[in-house]
Amino acid sequence: MKVFVVLVLVIASVSAEILSQETAVHPRDSNGTSSSIEGRITNGNMATANQFPYQVGLSFKGSGASWWCGGSIISNTWILTAAHCTRGASKVTIYYGSTVRTSAKLKQKVSSSKFVQHASYSAATLSNDISLIQTKSVTFSSSINKIALPAIASSYSSYAGQTAIVSGWGKTSDTASSVTSNLQYAELNVITNAVCQQTFGSSVVTSGVICVASTNKKSTCQGDSGGPLALNGKLIGVTSFVSAYGCERNSPAGFTRVTSYLDWIKTKSGVFY
Repeated sequence: MKVFVVLVLVIASVSAEILSQETAVHPRDSNGTSSSIEGRITNGNMATANQFPYQVGLSFKGSGASWWCGGSIISNTWILTAAHCTRGASKVTIYYGSTVRTSAKLKQKVSSSKFVQHASYSAATLSNDISLIQTKSVTFSSSINKIALPAIASSYSSYAGQTAIVSGWGKTSDTASSVTSNLQYAELNVITNAVCQQTFGSSVVTSGVICVASTNKKSTCQGDSGGPLALNGKLIGVTSFVSAYGCERNSPAGFTRVTSYLDWIKTKSGVFY
């Protein structure tokens, strides 16, 4: 009888844990999708000119639809973004050197033939959410420049407890109807995967994911997908998912962990740390 009671309690505990978990969704796929491709990080700060020269805006088109994502310059000819951004796209317009989104220093149009989406990307589990875009060579300047990839030795670091910077043009709030065209950023604390798994579970938060805490409703949101998470001048994450309950939920935000894909990036693009 005692064994039966213990077993029931264990099952109840596991069930409660499963029920308490939230569903993770890509910002691009979150509810309340606006027809506008503009917006900003929820409750973030306004970026100054040339503050994030590695940030690009990506205007995708495909199957009669369009959507906005972010990306990071990792070399003169390569952009790193999320697989859920390139998914279903036939082409993209890249906005370089923008603080005001519509005032790019340079624009490039690239067809999907130049997209390198991770072959094992899964929209169901959100795993391997990473893509490369090959571009024509760009000349670096104070407003257009690359961000360094982390060293392979950093693969052993969880970055937990450190403050990283996320940037983008994502939505201002879950219910935003008005938008801003200015690049935004927020400083967010990296948390352990174990803590993040308490919200989203271990099937979503794998070793290839890095999470940040969201407090005071500061988070990534629709439009920030594929954008950079930077720490000490290195690209450590690619904006991947938020809670299905909304960006202002104060639930963790998830990113593709760049250190888990250094070999993939090098193999596909030749770019390495």
